[in-house]
Amino acid sequence: MNSSNHSAISDADAAASLDALRLLAEQPELSQRQLSRALGLSLGKTHYILHALLDKGLVKIQNFKRSDRKMAYAYLLTPKGISTKLHLTRSFLARKEAEFELLRATIAQLRREAQPSLPSDTGS
Repeated sequence: MNSSNHSAISDADAAASLDALRLLAEQPELSQRQLSRALGLSLGKTHYILHALLDKGLVKIQNFKRSDRKMAYAYLLTPKGISTKLHLTRSFLARKEAEFELLRATIAQLRREAQPSLPSDTGS
């Protein structure tokens, strides 16, 4: 695998991790299936992302009782998870701002190119 493919995969995983951290910070009681739907990812990919967050110590699992007498889990961000979420958010924002500026410059160039050019006055 070349480095550009590796960074693209890492960027995709970082984006999915950030999305998961953001959702779990707001709704720690989400099940993996609910998290999967909210992220728009397969259940398998969500399981992979969630376990990566657990393995890195960014999220911890806490049991709690539900009203239907079954045990459920809450995925709580650890202090390291909160710090990582902030770092990922800043990195994502910086990337998106750079993409936005490039897009703005491209749009301006395209607008200039789309302007009808006036014939030059060649001395009358």
